[in-house]
Amino acid sequence: MSIKIAIAEDNSFLLKAILEKLSFFEEIEVKFSAYNGLELLEKLEKDANVHLILMDIEMPKMNGIETVAQVSQRYPQIKTIMLTVFDDDEHIFKAIQAGANGYFLKEVDPKTLHQGIIDTLEGGAAMTPSVAMKALKLLRNPPDFSQPVEEIKLTTREIEILEQTSKGLNYNQIGENLFISPKTVRKHTENIYQKLQVHSKLEAVQKAVKNRIIEG
Repeated sequence: MSIKIAIAEDNSFLLKAILEKLSFFEEIEVKFSAYNGLELLEKLEKDANVHLILMDIEMPKMNGIETVAQVSQRYPQIKTIMLTVFDDDEHIFKAIQAGANGYFLKEVDPKTLHQGIIDTLEGGAAMTPSVAMKALKLLRNPPDFSQPVEEIKLTTREIEILEQTSKGLNYNQIGENLFISPKTVRKHTENIYQKLQVHSKLEAVQKAVKNRIIEG
């Protein structure tokens, strides 16, 4: 029996990477992909013969967490696995609350992703180990995400660079898009790290989303 999959992912490079990972497994059939949550729901209205959805979180128009909530209500038979770069408490908590059945980070290897899909369809909850540990901690001590976020002031240029970074672009690509040199992008990034008190691109993007500096 073939496993019918749909993918919601707005980044064409990351979508291609996901498709490559799934291509190793003959029983997996990717029925369609969508650029955002609204497009996914429109496609499901036309054909809901899907077993499982791999769902990005950061998408335009309707993000992955909002989309999971809609899918859970309208199509309770369809399973969803979040496939994202975000492993912070708030995204994990809200995704599970919305009805996600699993949660993987995008660097997941093909074999683990495939096994996660099988486990989820059999009633399990597939998660990256570090995410599973955080989920357990959140269950033991549910957080209050309504608390005010800390005030962080970034320049317009720094916010532009963060937005580009969140799409997975490197210094050269960001420089081309913003008409500045890669060296200037690197300098801005160093300033961003200092202001956000982080040490990596992933941490910077996560903190910027949490503090509503860029959209998640």
